[in-house]
Amino acid sequence: MQGEDLGAWVVGQRTGWERLMPAHWLLLESIGVEAPAEDEAVGSVRRMQGERWAVNVAAARQFHAREGHLRVPRKTVEDVAGEQIKLWAFLDNTRRRASKLSEQRRAEFDALGMRWS
Repeated sequence: MQGEDLGAWVVGQRTGWERLMPAHWLLLESIGVEAPAEDEAVGSVRRMQGERWAVNVAAARQFHAREGHLRVPRKTVEDVAGEQIKLWAFLDNTRRRASKLSEQRRAEFDALGMRWS
């Protein structure tokens, strides 16, 4: 919904259940979200859209700092905080969606010398 994964949101609520207020528990239970059982392993929380963007931009900055450009070879994978980022794919998708990017996001790449075509 609005670019966010509701399943990931539910997992996030269940993962941090003990940190929620009792009123939140009631609201969540009213929509069918229950507390995890004591022996239940709750899955990891997926990143929200903005967080994923920040990690990908960090990978682009890391590559640019090392190489001095953003002409990324197709198979390039950048390691950012232990996460493997397929940088070429991210940049290719970003170029194709350039007209839909906010001015701020476009400016982030302009500062790195991004070639848009």
